[in-house]
Amino acid sequence: MAALKSNILRLLVVFLVLAACAAAARAYVTIVEDSAFDDRQMRPQVSFEHNEHNEKAGIESCNTCHHFYENGEKRKNSDSVGMECSSCHYKAESGELELIRIYHKQCKSCHLQKEQGPVQCGQCHRKTGENP
Repeated sequence: MAALKSNILRLLVVFLVLAACAAAARAYVTIVEDSAFDDRQMRPQVSFEHNEHNEKAGIESCNTCHHFYENGEKRKNSDSVGMECSSCHYKAESGELELIRIYHKQCKSCHLQKEQGPVQCGQCHRKTGENP
């Protein structure tokens, strides 16, 4: 009887550890946000797991996606981590539409080039709780 209780306790501990790991993984889902967008969004914001995405895509350098330009030249050893895309890609005259185009160009063109990853609207812009 004591052995059975001990095994049940071990299984319970394993279950709790696995549940905590799964919750932590879900908590890392990132919402792609930019303060330049107003509250009238036509589609849900894009969410994805940053580290999982980069691992699957074989991306090792932050500046692959978070590029940084200076005087019109891309700087190989610099990145824009922590900056919103709108800090460089938002123009008052073209507003949100230009920024949306830039986001799509950055993500979708890479997916098309590698022939992997989502390219249709609903594959990235999912309602809360929808599976990818």
